[in-house]
Amino acid sequence: MQRRSVNKVILVGHVGADPEPRYTSAGTAVVNLRMATNEVWRDPEGKDQESTEWHRVVLWGKQAEFAANYIKKGQLIYVEGRLQTRTWEDRDKVERRTTEVRANVITPLGGLKAGEGEVEDIQAVSEEPPGDDDIPF
Repeated sequence: MQRRSVNKVILVGHVGADPEPRYTSAGTAVVNLRMATNEVWRDPEGKDQESTEWHRVVLWGKQAEFAANYIKKGQLIYVEGRLQTRTWEDRDKVERRTTEVRANVITPLGGLKAGEGEVEDIQAVSEEPPGDDDIPF
């Protein structure tokens, strides 16, 4: 059995909606955002095909505040973190699960897609997320 393992995710894609911060009872900012990555390939008939994959990303603390203030829908971003699956019970007492990227680095890579406005030049933010005890959900 391997004692050491790696849980690392690196994504480059576009933000699906403007991030909106929430706060834990301890006052820590949390942002959930969705980002899209695309894959393009040529099928056997020579036609270009494209597939979009959507990812859930969770940002904490300074990263969350940074995202809420500077990241906008349509913007190309770099995200680095780890996969995390969490389980909860919905209102109907049904157990639900979701897998998301718990980010520890977020970097804007360019402006917004055409027609989305302008974003000032900003720097990357990197921070270790808080422990699991501070998760508000």
